[in-house]
Amino acid sequence: MSILFAGSALFGQQIKFDEYTLPNGLHVILHQDNSAPVITTGVMYHVGSKDEQVGKTGFAHFFEHLLFEGTENIKRGEWFKIVSSHGGSNNANTTTDRTYYYETFPSNNLELGLWMESDRLRQPIINQIGVDTQKEVVKEEKRSRLDNQPYGKFSYGEAVNPHVFKKSGYRWSVIGSFEDLSNAKLDDFKHFSQTYYVPNNAVLVVAGDFNKEEAKKLIEKYFGVIPRGKDVVKTVIKEDPITSEIRATEYDANIQIPLLAINYRTPDNKSKDAYALEMLSSYLTGGKSSVLYKKYVDEKKEALQIFAFNRQMEDYGIYSIGILPQGEVSFDKLENELQQDIEKVQTNLISEEDYQKILNGIENSFVASKSGVQNIAHALADAYMLGGDTNKINEELKIYQSVSREDIRNVAKKYLNKNQRVIIHYLPESKKAAK
Repeated sequence: MSILFAGSALFGQQIKFDEYTLPNGLHVILHQDNSAPVITTGVMYHVGSKDEQVGKTGFAHFFEHLLFEGTENIKRGEWFKIVSSHGGSNNANTTTDRTYYYETFPSNNLELGLWMESDRLRQPIINQIGVDTQKEVVKEEKRSRLDNQPYGKFSYGEAVNPHVFKKSGYRWSVIGSFEDLSNAKLDDFKHFSQTYYVPNNAVLVVAGDFNKEEAKKLIEKYFGVIPRGKDVVKTVIKEDPITSEIRATEYDANIQIPLLAINYRTPDNKSKDAYALEMLSSYLTGGKSSVLYKKYVDEKKEALQIFAFNRQMEDYGIYSIGILPQGEVSFDKLENELQQDIEKVQTNLISEEDYQKILNGIENSFVASKSGVQNIAHALADAYMLGGDTNKINEELKIYQSVSREDIRNVAKKYLNKNQRVIIHYLPESKKAAK
């Protein structure tokens, strides 16, 4: 399966792949690229923070750490040593919707990578010493990235998500809470593993310099013997529409400059509207030549920084416009001016010149993001698990190119209305004391 990225010129390479599903439900994607002696083995599990329960938040992210503790065959503390001693690197990451683990090795270590990931899936060691150790690691990560980082609570969603979402698991941050992790028992983690860490809830990607037939035999050898788990039933929790403006104030002890954030709930990542919203973001704040950066930072000097982005997730998204005021410029003034700017893009089409500029930027960044087998492996897994179709890795640029100027105007009219706004005043902690 392959398709050529195509724009006004021929951009980028073909992403060819084979895919199949083992009898135990594990989906397998193979991308052979023998241009460099490197291989990535990655496994993505369809579980993220949105799948957690109230009182047990942070489990998905916790497992990102816990499952490096060891397996029945890999002793505690040995995982990273094995990888590095064979010239490799490895990591993992968690989002609201999935958790991903991967190794990148010189290509003569294909079997090692497959064996390690299969053992992590088949027989991880989940014991009290590992749980206690990783609880402290995750707590320290939360302190450094969220609690003690300027604008950390905003960046990680803790200051926004609870105001945008009221029912679904999107309302808490991926990293979870201290209290939930502290109160969790060993059996809670074992249950989470047995529920979500099963082959029929995962996709294995092998990308790089290998022989397909050899890889298939090794995959059967190491992954084919793992029993299928119980079916993982996922239910999309529907949020009630936001029909009247929501306002909230959040405080951060690590900042001195306040942040005005205007947020809107948007559609899931599979919707064409999500792509149009991405393009709208590029028009508004994509670089120093963008319309809002030029206006607020360069010309009027009312802001130190301004940004707009659509955070795409599997079931919903969040569109955020944020601005750091310059000096004594008031939130009220900025809010009114931004509303006028939004109404302009709701009423008028962006220029053909700006539209082409957006497309060119997307084509360039899109091709760059798919360079290297490590990036391709990740993108293939995401396309299959969250995009609903592995070949979306090849179709996605076409979707962007199919978005018209009218589509960009229409998504602004559909989603960025005053009665749908969630306005966050993100203030220094000192302002709270002053009140």
